Amino acid sequence: METKRRKYTKEFKLSVVYELLGGMKPKEVFEKYQLDRQTGYRWLQEFKADGEKAFERKELVPGDELKEAQKRIKELETENRILKKATAYFAELNSK
Repeated sequence: METKRRKYTKEFKLSVVYELLGGMKPKEVFEKYQLDRQTGYRWLQEFKADGEKAFERKELVPGDELKEAQKRIKELETENRILKKATAYFAELNSK
């Protein structure tokens, strides 16, 4: 059976972290938020390392890099179409 990954908002993560830092017992916090303790402790470590910035959505590929990659994909697709046509042409020539 597959388990679906839950996605948490920045606000939710901060609520958990602030309660942990505020002195509430970890077990109580994790039960209150129905959260796995490993996840809660990981968020706490991330918060200690980077503060609230740790929970900002991260862009997987920066905008310029993404545009450059998309341009390169189009070029490769065009090149691929040309090579397929050339291969078919030479295969036909060989069979005669």
